[in-house]
Amino acid sequence: MTPFTSRRHHSVAALGEMRLIAAIRRWLGDSTPVAPFGIGDDCAVLAPAKRHQLVTTDPVIYGQHFDDEVPARSVGAKLLKRNLSDIAAMGGIPRTAVVSMALAPDTSVAWVRMFYLGLAAAARRTNVKIVGGDIAQAPDGFLGAFLTLHGESSGPRVVTRRGAQRGDWIYVTGRLGGSLLGKHYRISPRLAEGAWLARRREVRAMLDVSDGLVKDLIPLTPAGTVPAVFAKTVPISGAAKRRARITGRSPLSHALCDGEDFELLFAVSSSANLTTFERAWQRTFPRLRLSRLGYFARRQDLPATALRLGDYHGYEHLR
Repeated sequence: MTPFTSRRHHSVAALGEMRLIAAIRRWLGDSTPVAPFGIGDDCAVLAPAKRHQLVTTDPVIYGQHFDDEVPARSVGAKLLKRNLSDIAAMGGIPRTAVVSMALAPDTSVAWVRMFYLGLAAAARRTNVKIVGGDIAQAPDGFLGAFLTLHGESSGPRVVTRRGAQRGDWIYVTGRLGGSLLGKHYRISPRLAEGAWLARRREVRAMLDVSDGLVKDLIPLTPAGTVPAVFAKTVPISGAAKRRARITGRSPLSHALCDGEDFELLFAVSSSANLTTFERAWQRTFPRLRLSRLGYFARRQDLPATALRLGDYHGYEHLR
């Protein structure tokens, strides 16, 4: 469904800012509290927190993160879920969000309504409250939605990207690649899994796979080491295999490079009992695959059978 309309009386320009905001409040329903704890004041008021505070922000932009093939409800859900994945990557719990929209005058009111209904449904499922935001006019042909998500740590510890050491093991959840075939908007943020991993002392560092495994491994890798990852250990999705038939690239290349997998990538201490750790995962999350990709090695010790990750490239903004 295109976000734009050629019929002015169906557009946000015909509705106007104030009536549109009132409609958004109705569309969000009980996913937004009453002001000043929700929409309707100059600022939202957040309850005091006792744990570490987490803040992340991500947009969805027409032509970049979605097109006419993606339902408006799915776009709204994607906006929240891509931010939820950041909270999951630090072992956190999401709490509140603010959403700003930049809308061309010919944006369809029906599209915006479905967008907010999708956003509200995703917020209810994850107990997130939409507490504010803004509406701004954008140039013709532009539509962007920008969400800032607040959360808190699920316990005394926040897991960051730094902390891995030489010899530590590299793990990833789920299967990778081919997100363009639908996974990029059918996201399953690994909130429960991230919180569980944050409680495990053997987990040293973690992030989510958003720009492709090969790129997202870079900030996880400790200084003076390289990732020793092997082709047979990379969990390739069925979608990556289908994309390979379209593009002529290998399924492995898609699994390493495609991005928007929103799986968790993390490092486990080299001294950990891996059998105990993996069995505990299997008991807790029996339906979600966990793959041990390899380990962090000194460059001179990289096995000949390891992938030369420098031959692959993930997604990089502004390139």
